[in-house]
Amino acid sequence: LFSTKGKLYEYSTDASMERILERYERYSQAERAVKQGDTESQGSWCLEYSRLKAKIDVLQKRQRQLMGEQLDSCTLKEIQQLEQQLETGLKHIRSRKNQLLFDSLTELQNKEKALQ
Repeated sequence: LFSTKGKLYEYSTDASMERILERYERYSQAERAVKQGDTESQGSWCLEYSRLKAKIDVLQKRQRQLMGEQLDSCTLKEIQQLEQQLETGLKHIRSRKNQLLFDSLTELQNKEKALQ
């Protein structure tokens, strides 16, 4: 074998040529496996993308329904469930609001006592 400058790099024997060819074959197989894996992973990513896109569409539809939009396709039972969820959410919001107001009132009372 010769280097890029034309100097003798390694004396070529049957054994050394065999090793070189084996190494070449291993790297060629590895490269093909990587390319095939890329194709398979691309298909996997496409499937994952489709699944996530469908999930996003469902969540966006649900959000619009919670905002009172696109209710034409809903049944009476679905609208009642939606109403129940909204009422439950509103109770949680009001509870949190009352807690914050109470905490604020308590803090103001403590400041008032400290000033007296």
